[in-house]
Amino acid sequence: MLDKRKFYINGEWVDPVTKNDLDVINPSDESVCAVVSLGSQADTDAAVAAARAALPSWSVSTKDERIALLERLYDIYERRMEDMAQAISIEMGAPIDFSRASQATSGTSAIKEFLRQLKKFEFEEQLDDSENRLLYEPKGVCALITPWNWPISQVALKVIPAIAAGCTMILKPSELAPLDSMIFAEMLDEAGCPAGVFNLVNGDGAGVGSQLTAHPDVNMISFTGSTRAGSLISHNAADDFKRVGLELGGKGANIVFADADDNAVKRGVRHCFNNAGQSCNAPTRMLVERSYYDEAVEIAKQTAITTSVDIASKEGKHLGPVVSQLQFDKIQGLIQDGIDENARLVIGGTGKPEGLETGYFVRPTVFADVNNQMTIAQTEIFGPVLSMIPFDSEEEAIEIANDT
Repeated sequence: MLDKRKFYINGEWVDPVTKNDLDVINPSDESVCAVVSLGSQADTDAAVAAARAALPSWSVSTKDERIALLERLYDIYERRMEDMAQAISIEMGAPIDFSRASQATSGTSAIKEFLRQLKKFEFEEQLDDSENRLLYEPKGVCALITPWNWPISQVALKVIPAIAAGCTMILKPSELAPLDSMIFAEMLDEAGCPAGVFNLVNGDGAGVGSQLTAHPDVNMISFTGSTRAGSLISHNAADDFKRVGLELGGKGANIVFADADDNAVKRGVRHCFNNAGQSCNAPTRMLVERSYYDEAVEIAKQTAITTSVDIASKEGKHLGPVVSQLQFDKIQGLIQDGIDENARLVIGGTGKPEGLETGYFVRPTVFADVNNQMTIAQTEIFGPVLSMIPFDSEEEAIEIANDT
C-alpha cells in the first residue's frame, strides 16, 4: 500500500495541517492500494498563498523559459510513462494495455500539442498601422479541479496551458484517482518548476473543491465533472466574478443511417463501451434508421457478446471495472430503470459478469426500443450501457439527438 499523504505546496512535499486520511481503492479487487490526505481550509489557504506569491515573477517569465520547462517535463514524462500507466490502472481500473496506449499517453500528447501552439503564439500583437498593441496577460491564480475517468488527460489539459500562459495554479484531482496527479507533481518538481507555480492539494469536492472555488485570491476556475457540481461552482464564483471554464456531463448521440458502412454499428458500440463507458463523450445513444434497425440491434448484441471484461492488471483488450462502489450501484440502478420502463434488454443487465464477483465490474449492456422519455435516454450512465432508438427521418433523428 502506498503512503501518499503529503501535498505539494510552494515547491515542497508537506504534511497536511490536520490529519484526515482517505483510502484509495483498487476497483479490480476492492483492496486499499494507497492512502492520501483530504485537505483542510488551512491547506487550501497555504496553496493559494503560494500560487499568489509566485504570480508576479512567473507572469512575466519569457516564452522561452516556459517552453524550456515544458520540454524538460515532456522528457521526464516519457521516461516515467510506465509509472503513470500503472498508477492509472490501479486507481481507476483502466486495463493496463489501454492505460499504456491511451490513458497515460494522453499526458504527453497534451504537452506536445501545447508546446507546438506556444512556440508559434505571440503574446503581443500589432492591431493596425498605428502604435496600438494587443497584449495577452495571464489570468492569474487558477484553481484546477479534475475528474477520475481520464485523470492525467484532464490534468495535463489544464496544467500545461496554465503554465504556458504564465498563470500559477492549485490542482485538486479527484480523490478517487489522485495517484497519477502526484506522479505528475513529481515530474514538475524534477523539471524545475519554480516554487508556487504549481501546487497540489488532495481533497473532495465539498472540502477543498468548495474552498478553492470560493477563495478570494483565486482568479479562475477550470472544472471537469458533473453538471450538478458545475452549477454549484458557478454560484460560488459569481460573488467575485471569477472566470469559470466548465466541462460537464453529456449524453452523446450516434446517428446511423441505413446506408452506413458495415462496421458503423460495431464502432459505435465499442466507442460507447470504451473506458468501461466512463467518458463524457461516449455515444451512449445509438439512433438507427428504422429500415436498418433490427439488423443493427443484432450487430450490437453480437458486439457486446464478444466484449470481454476482466481485471485491470491483465494484459490484452477488454473492459475493466468502473471506478467505485458508488458508480457501480448507480449504474445498476439505471440498468434496472431501463428494465422497469420497458426498454428491451438485448444483452447484459444487472449484476456482475460471471467469475468477477469481487471488483466493480459491469456487464456490457444493450437496450433496444428506447425512447427519449426513458431515464436511460436522458441520464448520463457512465458505464458500458448502450440505448438504441429507431428513427424514420433525418429531421426526427436530429430532434431526438438534441432532446436531452
